[in-house]
Amino acid sequence: MGKAGRTGFFGRFVRDRRGSTALEFAILAIPFALLVFAILESCISFAGQEVMANATDDVARRLRTGQEKQADMNEATLKAMICSRLEIMVAKDCPGLEVDLRKYDTFAAAAAAGFKIQDRKIVLTGTTPTTFTVSPGPAESINMLRVFYKWPVMTDLMASSMANLEGGKTLHFASITWQNEPFDN
Repeated sequence: MGKAGRTGFFGRFVRDRRGSTALEFAILAIPFALLVFAILESCISFAGQEVMANATDDVARRLRTGQEKQADMNEATLKAMICSRLEIMVAKDCPGLEVDLRKYDTFAAAAAAGFKIQDRKIVLTGTTPTTFTVSPGPAESINMLRVFYKWPVMTDLMASSMANLEGGKTLHFASITWQNEPFDN
């Protein structure tokens, strides 16, 4: 098939260069859009993680100095304190927020506390009980506050690679360990 075979529609299509720029743009637009979405998703997620870490530090400082009393602290109060600082980045009432505040006998015992993601769920390890608990200690006690937030992955294209929890969410985590000051209980 020499030149005579290329004179048909296909031959004219191969020789015509008028649409090459549009075709190249279409081929490159998809990976570029994926890259932009990945960068935006990662940046927003990172900012949310930093806001949560700062909120955890602020609440821990209030507990450490005795501004928030042990007797007044329960799960709902602690979640409300953290959520009020997180609402700039997350949905109202902070769906997916979990808190764990405990007193420990030593810093080594607090260091042994951990967690893992098993079957796309958060499992606490190294503590008794292994459920989320809010039981702060009195003055001069060692305490650890762990805050978990199930961050929704907003871009469906990224959910399969970024999500590590059920429902297409990824875990944001902040922790702080301290010894309370000698305040009046």
